[in-house]
Amino acid sequence: MCIRCPFCGPREQVEFAWLDAADVVRPTEPASTTDAAWTDYLYFRRGTPGASLERWHHLHGCGAHFTRRRDSVTHARLDE
Repeated sequence: MCIRCPFCGPREQVEFAWLDAADVVRPTEPASTTDAAWTDYLYFRRGTPGASLERWHHLHGCGAHFTRRRDSVTHARLDE
């Protein structure tokens, strides 16, 4: 899979580290959040096929962190 760094251009996937789903929202009131809500936030991700918003790190390149949208089935970029 080829990933386009916003600063370096297209590079092979081995240069990058996938960080997390970018659309996961942290609880806004940590002190009053239930254990079940924290468990859901920390351990469970949607994982459905199709469009997903992801955070990536250009680990073996410029070091940039960026967000991209891709189709998890075809790996096609959806943010171009």
